[in-house]
Parts: sequence; C-alpha cells; structure tokens
Amino acid sequence: MTLTFQSETDPALGGSVPPHPDGAPVDRRGHLRPEIGLSWERSACNGVSRVAVHIPRRCDGERPGRLLQAAEVVTDRMAERLRGLPLAVLLADADARVVALRAGRDDVRAWLDRLLIRPGSLLAEDVIGTNAVGCAVEEGRPFVVAGAEHYRRNLRRLSAGAVAIRHPVSRVVKGALALVCPAEDDNALMLALVEEAGAGIEARMADDIARRERLLLDRFLQATRRSSGAVVCLNRDLLISNTVAGPLVGPADQPLLWDWATKVLTSCEEYCGELRLAEDVVVQARCSTVRDEEVEAGIFIEMRPRPAAAVRTDPDVAPSRSGRGVHPVSGRSAAAERLRRELATLAGDRRPVLISGEPGTGKNFLARHLHELDGTGGVVTLLETGTCPDDPVAWFDRLRIGLSTPGTLVLRHIDELPAELASRAVSLVETTEEHVVRVVATAPRLLEKGDAASRLRDCFPARLQLPPLRQRVEDIPDLARVCLRDLAGRTPTPRLEPATLQNLMAQVWPGNVRELRTVLSCALMRSDGRDLAIKHLPPEYRTAPIRHRLTSMQRAEREALLNALDDSGGNKQVAAEMLGIARSTLYRKIRSLGIDGRCLSG
Repeated sequence: MTLTFQSETDPALGGSVPPHPDGAPVDRRGHLRPEIGLSWERSACNGVSRVAVHIPRRCDGERPGRLLQAAEVVTDRMAERLRGLPLAVLLADADARVVALRAGRDDVRAWLDRLLIRPGSLLAEDVIGTNAVGCAVEEGRPFVVAGAEHYRRNLRRLSAGAVAIRHPVSRVVKGALALVCPAEDDNALMLALVEEAGAGIEARMADDIARRERLLLDRFLQATRRSSGAVVCLNRDLLISNTVAGPLVGPADQPLLWDWATKVLTSCEEYCGELRLAEDVVVQARCSTVRDEEVEAGIFIEMRPRPAAAVRTDPDVAPSRSGRGVHPVSGRSAAAERLRRELATLAGDRRPVLISGEPGTGKNFLARHLHELDGTGGVVTLLETGTCPDDPVAWFDRLRIGLSTPGTLVLRHIDELPAELASRAVSLVETTEEHVVRVVATAPRLLEKGDAASRLRDCFPARLQLPPLRQRVEDIPDLARVCLRDLAGRTPTPRLEPATLQNLMAQVWPGNVRELRTVLSCALMRSDGRDLAIKHLPPEYRTAPIRHRLTSMQRAEREALLNALDDSGGNKQVAAEMLGIARSTLYRKIRSLGIDGRCLSG
C-alpha cells in the first residue's frame, strides 16, 4: 500500500503539486518517497501517535561497550570537524537508544534537548515513528529523513541521515550513526559524510576483533602445551578446539557452549562442573574468561569425559523405532531431562496417560514411544475425537474396538469431545483392562475442572506436559540432528553450518518441532546434499527475529509478554495494563526480546 493524497488539481495537467495534509513533501503524483511511505505505514500499525512529544528514555541495561570503544575516535574526529556548524553527531545501539551525542554548537544541543533527543532516548521506529536512526536500525541500511517526512509532527524541523553499523563478521546490526541538523540547514552531503564515518567504525571493530582473536589463540596454545584433555576456546563468532575435543564438540555446538559458559561465569571467575554435550555425552568441564587488562576476548573450556560416561543407552532415550519422525525428548534442556525421567517412571506402569502440549510439540510421537517402552507388543490405534459429533454411534464402535485391541489406544484432542459424549466414554475407559491396552489421550493443554471433557480427564491419573520449542531452544541442535538423520536417510548426514544453527535457535517456532522438521526438509532439498547454509533455508527463516540469545529468565518474560499480547488481541496499551507496566516499557521489551510488533495495534 502506498500513501496517496488526492488533489482537486491534477499535476499531470499542469496544476500544482498537492501538499501533504500534514506538510510532508510529496512527488508530482502525490506520493511520499517509497521508503518513507512504508515507514509511515509501519508507524501507524504500531500505534505511534503523530501529535505526541514525549520520547521515552532507557538508561539502564547493558551499554554497547565494543561499539562505543570503536566509535570513540571516529565521533571525536567528526565532532572536531563539526565545531561551529549547526550539526550534531549521534550514536545509537541496536535498540535505537542514543548512547552518545556530540553537537557542533551549544544551541544545537539545547535544541535537541528540548526535543528530548539526548543520551538514553529511544528513537526506535515503533516507539516514535519514522526517523533516520530508527529506520536505519529497522532496515539495516542508510536512511535519510528530511523535515516533514518525520512521522511525528514535532520533529518536522529536524533532518538527519543515518547508517547502520554492522558487526564485521556476523553482519548483525549493532547500532547506527547519524548526522542531525535543523531542516533549513539540510545538506545532501550529510549522508556521504556519515557513511564514511560508519565505515571507519566498522573497520575499528574489525581491528578489535582481530586483537581478541589473537588473545584467544594465545590462551588456546598455552593450554594445549600443558593439557592432554579436550580444550576449547570460543567467543560469539569463533570456536578453536584441539583434536581431543574434535569428537566431543563441533562448530554447531558453539552457541550452546557460549550460552552455558556465560551463565556459569556470571558470578565467578572460574567454574568447574558437569556439562552435557550432544548425543548425551557428559563431561567434567572447567571454564574461565580470557581477557587482558583492557579487553575480554572470550571463554576457555577444558573438558574431560566423566568416568564411565558415554552416550546414554537408557531405553527412554533410545531413538524411536517407529521411523515416523523425531523423538520428542531429544535434547539437553532441563525440560528434556524432566520428560526422560517421567518416561522412565511410566515405562513399567500401564496407567492411562494424558499428554498435553501445543500443536507440533510431539504428542503423538511421545504416545508411540510409550507404546514401545511397554514392550508388550500389539498395535497403536489412533482415534480422533473431533470427528465424533458427525456420527457418534460409529465413533463409539471404534472406541470399543480400540479398547479391546491389544496394544495402545491414542485418543487425540479429547478437549474437543462434547460433554455428553465424554461422560459416555468415561464408563468405557474406566472398565478397560490395563494389561490388554494402554490408553493415552492428547490435548493442547492440561484440562481444568469445568471443561467439557473434565470427567474424562479424571480417567488419566498420569500426566505429561510437553513444553513449546521456544522454551527449550537449547534442544534445537539435538532435535535438528535427529530430524536431518531421519529426513536424509543416508550417511554421512548433512550438517547445519554454525551460522544456520544460530539462526534457527533465534526463531520463534509457533509450529514447534513439526515446523522445525518442515523447515529442515525444505533446506535439505535446496542444499543438494551439502551442509545446510542460511541460503538453503526458506526465505522467511533467513533472518533471525531475535537479536541475541535470551537467558531463561528473558525467555519466561518474553512468554508472559506474548500471552498478554495474545489475550489483548495485539493491543499494546491493553497488554501493558494487564502486565502492570508502562506502555513505553512494553515497547522496549517488545524490541529487546525480539517480538515482532508490526501487526499489533496501539
């Protein structure tokens, strides 16, 4: 959709170009520049007010130390060149938060201060609408917003050109650099100047990375000379390992090792403890931070296999013999460990089981796995409950046959069973002989008292709840490995490149494991037998919506925000009230936690 403004005088017939109703410049067809029009549409969808003047500030949170360090010399040089000119140079982080501001004249700084543009101000597009800094961060490219092209009316006397600052290796947007001036002093050369400065900042970041990598390599060489164990040194972009570590870890394990090490080292200089690797290998690990007097280069990890520890062969974690997909409890998360323990408990217990979880989490796979654990033979019978209202008599006949057939009967979606039919099913399930058939039911959530099928729920004393994939992202490498092994059907199985794995771990996965399997199937076809790169993923999965890995606490916070936004129908104001936080705080968390708010209302 393009924003178009009609006029009584047709410009094509020699009439005057119609003004934008709010004073924004338009072309002879009455259109905003395409990139400005798209930004205005996004701003409107995000519920940004055109007449508001407040700009929220956020002075807490982690400061982008590497960005500031790399930009310091460049911005100092720019500030010197701007001395006496009505210009200001502004540096923002990946959230479009102003982290540094240098003005050529005191009156320009005072003017920006009156506009509430100062260190700590949030200039994100979804917070204050179309502006150069917010758009450069949003789109990851140079952006100019001149005068009345700003979405907010109080910013119409402002002009700015901004460039995105990207990480030299990963190319992830780390911030933005902008030149700002009064609209009447706008100059076409501003963008060229800021592009040159932005390139200088990225070059200094590259030099800084090279220095950190040298420190990391020196620590690795020092350790391998004196240690016979597995040694790994890594940071967010690099993994170095010796030959002993080769069979234990690979490049695909880098994000998981980094996440584990940064967590355990938050409150200590060195940590020793158990670490679970791929294929359920458990090692004794010692890790510490690699740094010198000025910079922190990464993490050092030394590993030794736990005595008599190797790949687990417990029946509850054995690969599925059904051949119909990924095992639902593959992984190394606490949730996967809990499920394995609960499955081991149920292995010799044939009580009816209720398995709950979102669509795609693996409820049917888990039901089949329970059947395999029983080891009593027989068949797995699937019975849909959602189809029974069309022909209740035929459905009850199928239920009776299933309850008398040796093996396992799976009642799918018992939450959809009408109350009157559920009460009739209760008597049949209650009288089932457990030594003949195990009854398993599935539902998207644990049924609560008062639900239509609550009486039927009470027939299932054992309960298993499968968490959504977004709450167990550390399991994605193991799940993906099993999926690829199953889908490829050959050896050697294609692997995920490290960047591809990191990208997959940053996705939201509303379709859970089923969606992951579909994406990997598509990528396998595109890769033509080679290892899977980002370019092989479906287009909508090639960019990660979450800017960084989230901690367990952040994932829980993100889940609470998503629930509130879902309950409010996407209305941010209502969601903020439900959560008991300010609307500006909700906007900040939506951005920092990687929630796509473009389709949400005010």
